[in-house]
Amino acid sequence: FFFSSRRRHTRSLCDWSSDVCSSDLRRSVQMVFQDPFSSLNPRMTVGQVLRESLTFHKLVPSEKVEERCLELLSLVGLPADSLKSYPRQFSGGQRQRIGIARALALEPKILIADEVVSALDVSVQASVVNLLMDLKRDLGLSMLFISHNIAVVRQVSDRIAVMYLGRIEIGRAHV
Repeated sequence: FFFSSRRRHTRSLCDWSSDVCSSDLRRSVQMVFQDPFSSLNPRMTVGQVLRESLTFHKLVPSEKVEERCLELLSLVGLPADSLKSYPRQFSGGQRQRIGIARALALEPKILIADEVVSALDVSVQASVVNLLMDLKRDLGLSMLFISHNIAVVRQVSDRIAVMYLGRIEIGRAHV
């Protein structure tokens, strides 16, 4: 398996099989889950969730961690005071934005979005989809967008792969 991003990095996933490279893979490929509430620790504030990734991977100097957390919130359209709040205090769309911010904290090359809008109402779906498209463009992210909603997939994707009866068909999103 190979991946290539707009930054023109091409690398075989088989190259990441050793322990030395596994942290590179974790940083390069991040995931946003369908249910952000179950993927966020309810005992941690949003600030603690974001700080955890930044400090564990030593991505920014300790004196810049708070600043980076604020940048991440701004990137996903959440106010700065969200850092002090717990996941239960947010709506579904806001929680999904927190999940996206957590994934972006590691500055990935690939973002896997697994049914990220399926549990959201239509108006919130549109705002999250627009956010993902903006992030893809602005950050040069490659994205694997997994969904059953082909209309949403078509809006977000450059190429589409459909699995049907065990076969995979690949085509362009915009014909």
